Amino acid sequence: MTRHKFHKELFTYRGGGELPSIVVAENENLQSKFVVQKVLELREQGIPLQDMSVLFRSSYLSFDLEIELNKANIPFVKFGGFKFIETAHVKDLVAYLRVIENPRDAVAWNRILLLAEGVGPRTAEKVIQDVLARRNTSPPDGTSTKLPSLWSQFDQYAEPVRSLFETLKGISQSHILPADKVAQLLNYYQPIFTKRYDDYNKRRKDLDMFQQICERYKEVGTLLADLALEPTTESVADITAPGTDDEKLILSTIHSAKGLEWNSVFVLYALDGRFPVTRAALDDDQMEEERRLMYVACTRAKEHLYITYPINVYDRESGLVLSKPSRFIAGLPEELLDTWVIDEE
Repeated sequence: MTRHKFHKELFTYRGGGELPSIVVAENENLQSKFVVQKVLELREQGIPLQDMSVLFRSSYLSFDLEIELNKANIPFVKFGGFKFIETAHVKDLVAYLRVIENPRDAVAWNRILLLAEGVGPRTAEKVIQDVLARRNTSPPDGTSTKLPSLWSQFDQYAEPVRSLFETLKGISQSHILPADKVAQLLNYYQPIFTKRYDDYNKRRKDLDMFQQICERYKEVGTLLADLALEPTTESVADITAPGTDDEKLILSTIHSAKGLEWNSVFVLYALDGRFPVTRAALDDDQMEEERRLMYVACTRAKEHLYITYPINVYDRESGLVLSKPSRFIAGLPEELLDTWVIDEE
């Protein structure tokens, strides 16, 4: 089948203004911190939060930014996907970490026990009562751990509960870094994950991003504290009507941003392998769709456009380190852009 292209001649009625900015960040977290800082600067210049938007190719690409926005107490709403901490599978992983950090967290215990095969509310209640009845004493073998001796005394329970306790015991030591704890948790959680969620392939990227986020933390407590920071925002379904004084930054997938415009727009992860996605290289039609999405994203900005990408991003799916800018922005004339490089210094 022959593919036809329709010639378009684009022009603008507006003259002057700032050049679009290409922002190269040393890593993903610095990309997020740049966006947070720039949003605060623009807000100080009098631009309302709701007249700024952060756009991304896929929902999971905003997860790192969401944590930084929470820490900066910048309220936001998200279109085209759930907020990071609202996704059920991320809540599952966080619950495992919560019982490691605080073995008396009955809510987290209830969640992870009900995930175990064959464990119902009655069994979960019995185990939780047993956990809460025990004191935080050192294990019989004398190993140093914050957890109660329960981890070494689980033989009385059925196999699914014993398996859970064995996993928790294996990652309970304080010297194990959060990312390593999560890696071991994922080995245990994988069969639960694939059985519980029909769309697990779609959700898998969320878990990969969660593990990447964990890699910058040295303590589980700090990670959980950052995840718990939640400014007063509603879900997308509960967003207040236009015209109220409640300002919220807009986070959106590009698909959900069609037909909308904002004063200032940030386009995240303009990185080959993220945008366009790796699989698009195998299909010309899909690559054209990716190019069209980049066009849609960039044309949402009325005054300020910031196209950002981190370098040295490890992609777990392909096993590759992504470091090249998106082919859609690579090679653009320097006089048309304002280029920034953001590093730790």
